[in-house]
Amino acid sequence: MNELQGKHIVLGLSGGVACYKSAELTRLLIKAGASVQVVMTEAAAQFITPVTMQALSGRPVYGSQWDARAPNNMPHINLSREADAILIAPCSADFIARLVQGRADELLSLLCLARPTERVPLLIAPAMNREMWAHPATQRNLAQVAQDGATVLGVGHGAQACGETGDGRMLEPPELLDELIAFFAPKHLAGQRVLVTAGPTFEAIDPVRGITNLSSGKMGFAIARAAQEAGADVTLVAGPVHLPTPRGVRRIDVQSAQNMLEAVAQQAPEATVFIATAAVADWRPASSAEHKIKKDGSGQVPQLAFVENPDILATVAQSERARAGQLFCVGFAAESENLLAHAQAKRARKGVPLLVGNIGPATFGQDDNALLLVDAHGHRELPRASKRQLAQQLIADIAQRLESSIP
Repeated sequence: MNELQGKHIVLGLSGGVACYKSAELTRLLIKAGASVQVVMTEAAAQFITPVTMQALSGRPVYGSQWDARAPNNMPHINLSREADAILIAPCSADFIARLVQGRADELLSLLCLARPTERVPLLIAPAMNREMWAHPATQRNLAQVAQDGATVLGVGHGAQACGETGDGRMLEPPELLDELIAFFAPKHLAGQRVLVTAGPTFEAIDPVRGITNLSSGKMGFAIARAAQEAGADVTLVAGPVHLPTPRGVRRIDVQSAQNMLEAVAQQAPEATVFIATAAVADWRPASSAEHKIKKDGSGQVPQLAFVENPDILATVAQSERARAGQLFCVGFAAESENLLAHAQAKRARKGVPLLVGNIGPATFGQDDNALLLVDAHGHRELPRASKRQLAQQLIADIAQRLESSIP
């Protein structure tokens, strides 16, 4: 997806071993549709060469305020005026201090100071040793930079080049790409608290066996990410899946349908939107064996009795807050046939304003899909696209319904 199509990013590199990550970040930004102009400090050039960054960005790299390539000999003005955003990655402790002090004795800090603050946002991705990160001076400077209008991105935790372990690592390039995409995304759901369920549930037969389904959780995770990018406070209740948690999303891992219901019941009182994408098992064994059920050689097959699992969506949709219009509920239906008819019937049965249908199980685990949006007024299709794109379209649709107060 070209999620940054048409965006022009000034990527600033200050001194630090994390400069090696900036090469991959440049590649990802361009792949996402952005154009990238690299500006490096003298210290950054000690860690990665301008030649490398020029080859990856396809543009000459700037490093001096005296660079005569600018027709008016003012690269600090030209570069900052052309940008849709300035991203400093890595941003060293020294460079953070320079920003606080308003230093203007080299090109990168100079163009940050000269940027039109109302039009060109500044984002910084700190990178430094854990002790430098924790030092009160650094924390004071970060607070001041944020107060001055910059967006301070988080840091990673882990092994550092010095051999120590802790906070202070620069975020990985895919994480920084996500942060930039989220920064530019329209904030359709600003102020909303969104609760999403995703993935399958696992209903234990014994300690090593159980009943589950083929849901990968990809659609639910994409929706959680899109909601967060749209400005919402997002909580994701996930069944047993192997997917990374979207940045900025709170995740609660559960196993069974009963576990999921308990987690949802705890979070729903604070939510304003509930999106139930999880493929919850309809039934569970009436009892789970304490130990593994073993064959005894007799050919006898264990007889399993089942009970119906709780209906999480219907439970939330029938809550007092949902009936009062304080909680907008969205259900999902995966069907193998007669999608529209089954989706319409499920929407009426569950009592939700919006039901999203998709053909399953063929789409389980896939990266693309097509969706059918069914409400009280009819239905419309979201044509086949990546689940990421579909999630963004669905979130925009939900936001429009919330704004217009039309279910």
